[in-house]
Amino acid sequence: MTADHQTRYIVLAPDSEITPDQLARNIHALGLDVVVKETCFGVVVSGKNDEVKRTVNEVRKLDPNRIFSKVRGFPVGDQRRCRAHKGSRPGFAQLEKEWKDLVLIEKGLQCAERGERPPECKRPSKMPVSDLAKICKEECR
Repeated sequence: MTADHQTRYIVLAPDSEITPDQLARNIHALGLDVVVKETCFGVVVSGKNDEVKRTVNEVRKLDPNRIFSKVRGFPVGDQRRCRAHKGSRPGFAQLEKEWKDLVLIEKGLQCAERGERPPECKRPSKMPVSDLAKICKEECR
């Protein structure tokens, strides 16, 4: 990666009606100078910063609450991360977890658009020092 190039994941939320194939085709139709690789969760886009940013901005218009973007540290096809050469990719479990959580983010965005306020979170009460001392004494036995 260089200062003027970047690689980004464009991830579709699990309940998006847009498929990774449709997303990739839409990006190709933009005619921008970016490399696009379709994945199971969306696409990976690599290119000059302004072209990648424009790509992300354009495709998010398709489904703003269900299309998300995240920086990737390596360009498309990089030997250090390409599964074609090394088996399962380190970090996929993290990406999979984030992908599953996108449904919650989507719901939050929809609530914000409707002007709903988030519910107040009940803060947990602090444990009294006497209870902590009691636990410590029991553990030391």
